Amino acid sequence: MPARPEGQRERAPARSEPHQDRQIAESFGSDAERYDRARPSYPGALVERVVAASPGPDVLDVGCGTGIAARLFQAAGCRVLGVDPDERMAGLARQSGVEVDVATFEAWDPAGRDFDAVIAAQAWHWVDPVAGAAKAALVLRSGGRLATFWNAFQTPPDLGEAFVEVYRRVEPGLPFNPWTRPALDAYLMMCGKAADGIRQSRAFGEPEQWNFGWDHSYTRDQWLEQVPTFGGHGQIPPAKLRELLAGIGAAIDAKGGSFTAHYTTVVATAARTAPLDP
Repeated sequence: MPARPEGQRERAPARSEPHQDRQIAESFGSDAERYDRARPSYPGALVERVVAASPGPDVLDVGCGTGIAARLFQAAGCRVLGVDPDERMAGLARQSGVEVDVATFEAWDPAGRDFDAVIAAQAWHWVDPVAGAAKAALVLRSGGRLATFWNAFQTPPDLGEAFVEVYRRVEPGLPFNPWTRPALDAYLMMCGKAADGIRQSRAFGEPEQWNFGWDHSYTRDQWLEQVPTFGGHGQIPPAKLRELLAGIGAAIDAKGGSFTAHYTTVVATAARTAPLDP
């Protein structure tokens, strides 16, 4: 999600679309083990709905990272191939049994392979939305489904306000503060961009938006483990990051040492219907 926690793979510099900011897009493997440990999962109802709406079990996971979503689809009986630009993330995904090709999706060579579903979990904003939809259409079988989704995170309001002040105090010149804007707004905007790209490809039915709400409880230490994995946080100087984590930890301690977060997983999805122009 706050506009960026849950993870961003999400912040773009001013005057740039996220997929153009390769420094952040390809930074998450700097601590792939922490990313895999700390990042939240996705609701089972989402996986079930994508599988039910797809014509078969072959899934391509775009920006698969360490395989968090891929493993859920494997557990649902799917055969999953991942694509990710970071060899460090891909290596960890392979350790858990996910096959991965290393490439950006736009440059990836499908080598004649096709799929029943193309998914992107917390990653589609790192893909050009128009080129990505066209590439997805090329590798989807008739009736195959493109499903791009994000976890939008909401803390209890008083804790979110405390986090805003920590970021302002520790790093007032930071070009982003992930808590100054509701995360859901940011992710709904991403869904809208994904839907526009799908429409422009002219190979899908009208995009749909699906929402799934769920809660997750965090201890202080669990939350602090996740913070460094948020997009852009890898660029914060280590001393400042330690100060930031100390301030966030103190804010959580002041609220009793734990909290329950509400997530809304937002989805932009459509079925492949039209043949592409030659």
